[in-house]
Amino acid sequence: MDDNQPKRLLNEHYLSQSSPFRIFRHRIDGAVEVHWHEFFEMALVLEGSGTHVLNGKSMPLEAGSLFLVTPADFHEIIPDPDRVIVLYDVVFTQHMLRQELFQWLFQSSTERVYDLNEKAWTAFRAEFDRMWEESEQRQTGSDWVAQGALERVLIDLARLGTSEGQDYPAGGHLHPSIRAAVTYIQHHFREPLTLHHVARHAGLSDSYFSECFRKQLGLPFQVFVQEQRLQFASSLLRLTELPVTEVCFASGFRTLNHFERAFKKKYNRTPRELRGGKRLQSVDLSHG
Repeated sequence: MDDNQPKRLLNEHYLSQSSPFRIFRHRIDGAVEVHWHEFFEMALVLEGSGTHVLNGKSMPLEAGSLFLVTPADFHEIIPDPDRVIVLYDVVFTQHMLRQELFQWLFQSSTERVYDLNEKAWTAFRAEFDRMWEESEQRQTGSDWVAQGALERVLIDLARLGTSEGQDYPAGGHLHPSIRAAVTYIQHHFREPLTLHHVARHAGLSDSYFSECFRKQLGLPFQVFVQEQRLQFASSLLRLTELPVTEVCFASGFRTLNHFERAFKKKYNRTPRELRGGKRLQSVDLSHG
């Protein structure tokens, strides 16, 4: 794989089956290039300043910044000139969370980025400190203590409520089973997904799930999954130099022909035409 391509960080390199959670304390003195990962990542900035680019959106990073990224996100971190960013970085799998908490926290697809006030930052810092101490000084019950601290942080984030939920084509709020399915799709769309698999996750029969999904979302299950993949592919094409073939597979498509046909139908341009248009626009702006 080309060195200029975004890296995908794998569970096997950072986590183990016996411990679906790790915490690091990083000093970042150079750009962390665009990447994504199989696990969830949550970071609390302790010192320094810079820029966090999440799914192509740039936002400032400074002491008190907190972000939570999912396997469906890609991001990069760029410290300000002559500055070092110090942060706690927690990585974990979905298995670390109770299902109810996962559904509550990820009830919409909005990016989860927070600028904490002094009171909240002090409280969150204490929880991250506890996770770090338990990780460094392993003793009986450390995993339980760390999980408790992580869950308290995530519950507080859910309470902050950056979004009231998301509107869907059919209007209104989703039934809990369908919302569970949508949340699952939004975090697993790059994997092979069948209606049967997601229906089972939602606790419904295939036929009833298919009917309810279409009524509440306004489009069939497979179309919704493909829309998630196309949106992700479009972002990768616009914001990275990843080759089109790699974008295809990274977005969850299994064949290049299918990807190119679906992309052309949705955006009225091929993936290569979209990328070419982006480059031409960049040249025009630079000389404007």
